[in-house]
Amino acid sequence: MREVEVVGVRVDMPSNQPLVLLREKSGPRHIPIWIGAVEASAIAFALQGTPAPRPLTHELMASIVGAFGAVLERVDVVDVRDGVFFAKLCFSGGVVVESRPSDGIALALRCGAPVYCSEEVLDAAGIVPESDEEAEVERLREFLDEVAPEDFDR
Repeated sequence: MREVEVVGVRVDMPSNQPLVLLREKSGPRHIPIWIGAVEASAIAFALQGTPAPRPLTHELMASIVGAFGAVLERVDVVDVRDGVFFAKLCFSGGVVVESRPSDGIALALRCGAPVYCSEEVLDAAGIVPESDEEAEVERLREFLDEVAPEDFDR
């Protein structure tokens, strides 16, 4: 497993489908994962530190985990099959729960937990940006600094 960081969310054109972009911390690979609009908003809210007027689903999940005295230790993106990614939430005490990566990432951001990706997923879905793509990643970062979670509502 390799630790990854959440670069941000964006909307892929022309499909108009949101995705979360992860980047390998100790290497050059990026992993784009297409996600739903609700999850994109949840991740964007967490990345920007935007408080919701009432707890959103992932904030509720984080509160429940804490109320039961558990700690989300990490989120592992463990598999990709036919373009569908799979993750596991790893809690204190050895408890492991299956999850969609988007939900796991949204929860990890709220709990301060790291996100990891298996070598198999990195090999299968990871892309190494070329110099033009590095500029695109930088433009994506600039976009993410300015985008608001409401921009993902339809």
